[in-house]
Amino acid sequence: MPLGAKKSKAKQTADPLVGAMGGSGTLISVYPEELTFLFELEKPCYCNLKVVNNSEHHVAFKVKTTSPRKYFVRPNASIVQPWDSCTITITLQAQKDYPPDMQCKDKFLIQSTKVAASTDMDEIPPDTFNKEADKVIEEMKLKVVYTLPSCGGSDDSSVSSLGSRSFKAASDDLMMLKNASLEEIQTIQRLKEERDNMLQQNQQMQRELDVLRRRRSRKGDAGFSLTFAAFAGLIGLMVGLLMSLIFSSAPADA
Repeated sequence: MPLGAKKSKAKQTADPLVGAMGGSGTLISVYPEELTFLFELEKPCYCNLKVVNNSEHHVAFKVKTTSPRKYFVRPNASIVQPWDSCTITITLQAQKDYPPDMQCKDKFLIQSTKVAASTDMDEIPPDTFNKEADKVIEEMKLKVVYTLPSCGGSDDSSVSSLGSRSFKAASDDLMMLKNASLEEIQTIQRLKEERDNMLQQNQQMQRELDVLRRRRSRKGDAGFSLTFAAFAGLIGLMVGLLMSLIFSSAPADA
């Protein structure tokens, strides 16, 4: 076995996700270059990742992680059209304990390669990311960073933890909640969690709508969609019934 192959194998054993650090590549760029999660105990945390196609080709990508049970990635694989982009939502499942020194050793790997324009993003062939002699597979590695909510003091730690969940009004929340009762704080916390969930669902629905639009534009014919055809048929049926009623009542009136 060549010496270079032995070195490559040893490196791969030390780090299961081998690749260049996140940023820009020939096929895609990834933003941000590291995944930052606002870590809170027993609460899911979210981080969005944007994948930009830098080429004139259709590019398929796949996301891998060293801790697949801790993270939920959607979509974990897809196809980005030329010069287009795709947003990935990565969810850190609720954790029961803080990591030692708030240091995270988890890593993510994004593989990308050129595919045919006719490839279905929902049915990417399983061998798409196999490393073969005539295929170029780009790999980018992303680190994971945990951050804690900012705290205004030891007496207000629980209040500041709650206020940090708001996007642009953390300081206003702290001022408002300092004199609030425990029941009021719990109610506000529940409402904010519902708001966060609704925002996440709204973003996910928007992404799914974008996928449907792209799929329809790629596969669309000159004909009408099935829904429009059914609607047109229903209108035609109603017009036909109306005309038959008019003509059937005309002799009676005469």
